[in-house]
Amino acid sequence: MFNQTSIQAILVCQGAEYQAVCRGLSRVNGYKPLVIPIPVGIKPSYTYLQKSQELKEILNDPQSKVLVMGLCGSLQPRYQVGDIVLYADCIYQQNTGEILVYACDSTLTASLQHDLQEKAAVVKALTSDRIIWLSSEKCHLGQMLAADVVDMEGYAVLEFFKSTRLGVGMVRVVSDGCDRNLPNLNSTLNSEGSLQPLSLAIAMLKQPIAATRLVRGAFQGLQVLEKVTTCLFN
Repeated sequence: MFNQTSIQAILVCQGAEYQAVCRGLSRVNGYKPLVIPIPVGIKPSYTYLQKSQELKEILNDPQSKVLVMGLCGSLQPRYQVGDIVLYADCIYQQNTGEILVYACDSTLTASLQHDLQEKAAVVKALTSDRIIWLSSEKCHLGQMLAADVVDMEGYAVLEFFKSTRLGVGMVRVVSDGCDRNLPNLNSTLNSEGSLQPLSLAIAMLKQPIAATRLVRGAFQGLQVLEKVTTCLFN
């Protein structure tokens, strides 16, 4: 069992994921770590962490641990909506094709898995600089890179903390499978890593079936995320 007080901060994407984690912590009676909302995307999240005043005190304590929480997409058929995953490491493919990788804190990951009673699979994650919305591309990336899930921030967080002594763990919940298309929401993200409501609404209306699937998967994933947060810190 991991020591909850060693987790000084939870990093989670702003919006619904942040709110789910906060709801989960609201049911915890004891120690509660600081919850920091970060923007969506590699560059926005990295830039945010560099400027974050909230992290400064945490960075001065080498015993501190940081936990990344949120949703992710599946790249393999065996990982379905609602499944809990723990990251072993996170890869990023550069434009040149070179694969970069950073590992999570293995001791923290093992402790988290024990605390979740081994209900969470340990996976290899891919961080993408865009939303992977086509099922064919999800399956292709999963096969080509031997990655299990995809997100848009994990690698950036690990890159930021590489120069510190702080251990980083990542717990995410799958919110979309690899067998169905999602709406193409790439045009709805601005350069600061925020979703633009009007663009989002238009994109969802253009692909109503995929949009319904996205909403259902996100709702299910957020419910599990909330419960996992309570479980880990109670």
